[in-house]
Amino acid sequence: MSLRLRRIALDGFRKFRTPVVLEGLTDGLNIIIEDNETGKSTLLEALRAAFFVRHNTKNQLAQSYAPHGEAIGPRVEVAFEAGGASWSVSKRFLRSAGVELTGPQGRAQGEEAEARLNTLLGAVKDSSRGGDIGSYGALGLLWVAQTEALAVSAPGQIVRDSVTATLEAEVGSIMGGPAYKKVRARVEDQYGAYWTPTGQKKGRQTEARDRLDAAEAASREASQRLATLEKTFTELEAARTKLKVIDREIADETDREARQALVSSLEIARAAVQMLATRRAEHEAASGKVHALEELQRRHVAATDATLTAQQAVDEARDRRRDVGERLAAARLRLADARSALEGARDGRRDARAGLGAGEKLIDKHRRAAANAEARKRHGELLDLERLYREARVVSETAIPAKTVAALEAFERVVAEAGAVVAAGATRIAFSGPTEAILIDGAPITEGERTLTRATKFRFGDAELTVTPPGTAQSADETLAAAKRRLAAALEELDIEDVAAARVRNDAARDAAAEVRTLDARITAVTPADPVIELAAGPEALKLYVSSLGNGGDDPEGELPDMWALTSALESAEDALAKAEGIHESALDGLRRIEEEDAPLATQEAGANSDLVNGRSQIEAIEARPEYATLETDLRPARERAAECAVKLDEAERNATAHDPAAIARKIDVIDARNRTAGETRNKLLTDIARHENTIEIEGGAGLADRAAAACEEVEAARATLERVTMDADTLKLLRETLDEAHNETSARFVGPVAKRAKRHIERLLPGCELAFSEDLALVSVTRGGIAESCESLSRGTQEQLAVLTRIAFADMLLEQGRPVSLVLDDPLVYSDDGRLDAMVEILSDAATRMQVILLTCRDRAFRHVPGNRVTLG
Repeated sequence: MSLRLRRIALDGFRKFRTPVVLEGLTDGLNIIIEDNETGKSTLLEALRAAFFVRHNTKNQLAQSYAPHGEAIGPRVEVAFEAGGASWSVSKRFLRSAGVELTGPQGRAQGEEAEARLNTLLGAVKDSSRGGDIGSYGALGLLWVAQTEALAVSAPGQIVRDSVTATLEAEVGSIMGGPAYKKVRARVEDQYGAYWTPTGQKKGRQTEARDRLDAAEAASREASQRLATLEKTFTELEAARTKLKVIDREIADETDREARQALVSSLEIARAAVQMLATRRAEHEAASGKVHALEELQRRHVAATDATLTAQQAVDEARDRRRDVGERLAAARLRLADARSALEGARDGRRDARAGLGAGEKLIDKHRRAAANAEARKRHGELLDLERLYREARVVSETAIPAKTVAALEAFERVVAEAGAVVAAGATRIAFSGPTEAILIDGAPITEGERTLTRATKFRFGDAELTVTPPGTAQSADETLAAAKRRLAAALEELDIEDVAAARVRNDAARDAAAEVRTLDARITAVTPADPVIELAAGPEALKLYVSSLGNGGDDPEGELPDMWALTSALESAEDALAKAEGIHESALDGLRRIEEEDAPLATQEAGANSDLVNGRSQIEAIEARPEYATLETDLRPARERAAECAVKLDEAERNATAHDPAAIARKIDVIDARNRTAGETRNKLLTDIARHENTIEIEGGAGLADRAAAACEEVEAARATLERVTMDADTLKLLRETLDEAHNETSARFVGPVAKRAKRHIERLLPGCELAFSEDLALVSVTRGGIAESCESLSRGTQEQLAVLTRIAFADMLLEQGRPVSLVLDDPLVYSDDGRLDAMVEILSDAATRMQVILLTCRDRAFRHVPGNRVTLG
């Protein structure tokens, strides 16, 4: 039964502070490729939380679900299919914790929902603080987080039980049944009374052994004391007998007489040794003289033979070198001609290169002249642009700040408002007709309309009229006057007539600022860098360069050279040089071959000459020695003298052998040692006799025989007890080992099918390998080419690949049992090379035909080509 995830929704779960939904998951291979830190691992952790972590737990793992710094309740919703039916689970942790499971049987909440979910997925309640993936069942093995697949590990107990149930019918055995466990527990209890867990004796065995050891020690002590007493009687009689013998030996005069005779013989032996040394020195002197004469004769003969041989070798080497010398002279002549031609070709190439270089320099001068003319032209444009830039900059700097303009407009608005108030509350009067006789506040009046804002006196001749407008008119008039003063002061400070002039001035400044930017861009455009004249970009660099040019002309002297002709000439010179070099190398190789042929001949001739000179010098040195002149006449009497000395030496050796001083001295020492030992032995025997007599007096009445008999009886009883206890312990040990062997045999019968299924996948990656699984179904080693390799010693990449492949094998076995299975791999195969990665992708694609596979990865390049359903996390 394949488990298929369809939709995952997260809200407030770790880094997902806002709601995130993952949809579009299909039955086969699903690939989610996202960058690092986008939440792929968090997504897998959320799946585990939704299915396996209890909603009401507040352990360390659940506390980690909340986003950092926020006190909210993380929520996860998952829609999935299992057993051909649609299901959905919604969980909320920490705050307002709750769970709701919806399926074919309807909805369930709380503990009932958790129980149904565990039953559906084959999981058990997790009571650990950090999350125990072993309690998650099959999905705990198949949903692999980052780094969990970097080492091959055993499946959890739930998965092992499921696999065992799958294979029971296949292997025909039931491993670990209730009867076995009951018997095994009983045997283990009894075994613990006799043996330690490591198989060492303890408990009843050590107690029985201690009792026997104590009894044997007591028996040995009693028997030893009894035997010691009996031995003391025997040793006393023996000591008295030996004392009598020693007394007779001391009284005997034989050794003293023998010693006197040996002392006389020692004097004679020493004289024979002295004569032997004299004869040996005479023989060595005579033999040395014979050997020296014979050695001189031998050396003369050897030097004469070596001289003749060396002379023949010199003549032969000279004849062979004579033919090689003619060819060597011709080869040297050819090499000299080739060297001359090579030098001429090199001179031609050097001239051609010099001509081409001069042409390039002239062209460079023309280029620099053109670049200088262009720089002068751009310099003139730059000066005009900078003048315009300064003028526009001056105008742009006359801009009035926006706050100041707003203040002027506010002042103008206040003046207008105050004028309106004055107009509304003031008294208006109009005059018509002759007004000469009328005075207003003592001043003549003019014809027309007038507005009165304060008390005003009119005089008509002697009559006087006072007109008083409303009180508000006067205050409004004061407000208007104050506003006009503020406006006039602000305009005067800015040196403008009115607010409209300020607006016109700002418009001009704004246009000038735009012109400044345009001119700045034009200045940048007119002052680019010029690599021909090594001119940097910027106006300052251009002005500095033009000022350094002075007023000289920019037209170079001379016409442009024909670069094609110069280049062709250089190429021809290069070809001629290459040919000359080839001829020179050929001549050099020919000379080298002849020299190599001549070298061993020269070496042979030199060696033969050296041997000839050495032989002649040796002959001269030998013949120059004084003893050489009489060598033949001196050699015969020297040999006769050596023979005579040898005869005398043999006679002296026979005499020295017959009277050996060392042997005589040893005999004298033996007699002295025997006498000294006899005295020491007599003293020791007297001491032993006294000690034995005292021991017999003390131990004689202690009843040692009865005590020895009782100790023997205790030993027999303790030995019988030990034999009985040992038999019981061995029986229990044998029974325990038999149960273990049966258990291991049954386990091995289960491991076989597991290895067979796993090999089907691993064979595609490691052809020809054999797998070894432990009792807990963990892959422990791989055998290739007859060599077993522990999984721990394999590379990290191979371990990761084997971990994924064994999980696929277990997934297939769980599918056979109808367990809910899906494969989720977070950042898989990070240590795989390209070839292994392609093979693993094929295996995963094949597995996706049987179950849903979800790959979470950040490696776009590695999985870009893999066919599958692409899903985006967002």
